[in-house]
Amino acid sequence: MHSLLCETVTGRTMAELVAARDAARGADMVELRLDGVRDLDIATALAGRRVPAIVTCRPTWEGGRFDAPEERRRGLLRQALDLGAEYVDVEWRADFDDLIRDHPDRMVVSAHDFAGVPPDLAEQARAMRQTGAAVIKVAVTPSKLSETLPLIDIARGGRAVVVGMGDHGVPSRLLATRFGSEWSYGGNAAAPGQIPVRRMVDEFRFQAIGTTTAIYGVVGNNVMHSLSPVMHNAAFAAAGIDAVYVPFPAADFEDFLTFASALGVSGASVTIPFKVDALTAAADADPLTETVGAANTLRREGVRWKATNTDVDGFLRPLDEVYPGSLAGARAAVIGAGGAARAVVVALMSRGARVTVHARRLEQSKEIAGVFGAQAGPWPPTPGTWDLLVNTTPLGGPTGRDASPLPGGPFDGRFVYDVTYGDHESPLVREAREGGCITLDGLPMLVAQAERQFEWWTGQRPGDGVMRAAAAHKMGAVA
Repeated sequence: MHSLLCETVTGRTMAELVAARDAARGADMVELRLDGVRDLDIATALAGRRVPAIVTCRPTWEGGRFDAPEERRRGLLRQALDLGAEYVDVEWRADFDDLIRDHPDRMVVSAHDFAGVPPDLAEQARAMRQTGAAVIKVAVTPSKLSETLPLIDIARGGRAVVVGMGDHGVPSRLLATRFGSEWSYGGNAAAPGQIPVRRMVDEFRFQAIGTTTAIYGVVGNNVMHSLSPVMHNAAFAAAGIDAVYVPFPAADFEDFLTFASALGVSGASVTIPFKVDALTAAADADPLTETVGAANTLRREGVRWKATNTDVDGFLRPLDEVYPGSLAGARAAVIGAGGAARAVVVALMSRGARVTVHARRLEQSKEIAGVFGAQAGPWPPTPGTWDLLVNTTPLGGPTGRDASPLPGGPFDGRFVYDVTYGDHESPLVREAREGGCITLDGLPMLVAQAERQFEWWTGQRPGDGVMRAAAAHKMGAVA
């Protein structure tokens, strides 16, 4: 089975609704949300549609915008059935048994929980099936990835649409085929966590995902804005590899491991704050990764994980291309004390730099410095003590691009390397450049480490420039 893709369209007027319906491209179906439309006309909503339609008129008590009497709503939905709508969606809690009885083969019975995941979800699904509707729809709001797993069992019990709402539910939308869902919804945030159809098709390769497609992704706390999916999916497509890469916004690392085991995830990129956890969870790691003490990449081998760290090479490759002169003997100040900082310290010391670690908590600096034979320094770095300064904190990253770990400097060294990236220059890079430093942001590192990940997972190099072009195109679209 391959899940269909349904685009949800809304409007304040019939003209807006029909225009949105006709502008929908790339989906197999369209959901016409009648709630919120002021001048409702069912015939107009259905006339001239190019793809099958699901008619929905969601009441306010189920998260919608329809606040007129239920008899009015019943009449609208019956009219949609009489006019040939392929499906009509009614709420399980609605007293519309007559509609289901008269047209069971075209009815969707739905239940939405916007607060969490009901403890009796399986029993609820069984009761919904007993209505006789052709399809049941179960939408819940998980607080972690693993809370979406019961949806798989529900889909196995018969025709069902299963949806995890919010960020933690995004993988269930993108991997609908693996969840066994009849279809998945895309659109412009008509529901929490909903993703535009064009992005589902172009970036996440939704319509190419089958039951044997290999699953990869990026796991972390703030991965919904990551460029990694667009890069890896472009590389998979260019290489003709049956694989997909999605975000895994995990509540904690055990949450990811549980989810990954159930879905058979083949590999993962690991970002803040789970790089140390990833190494701990792995059964095997290469010597460099053991030295770093943190892993940014996992690969499934049977029922176990193997870990590696591509941050070291990813950090050094662009630095070697632009740093003026030799790093041997250079005074390097590393800001931060997480997994990325560990990789940067190892990388710089491998080039002979004299490294000092700076974190807001001195004990964190001392811990990392002690492991690698570096120095621990004060926060902020003392002026005049560095030639190369590297930011490994999230400050300046995609979700906080206007923040800086060192606002105002001073920038009296030679080179500033900010390993964060975004759709515009970070304050650290801008102020360092204005202060006369040579600067480098994190996009080249992101691309370089991703290319190494792809090669480690697949055994082949990604196409030349494919990942960089995909990232640049995405950032251009965002900007």
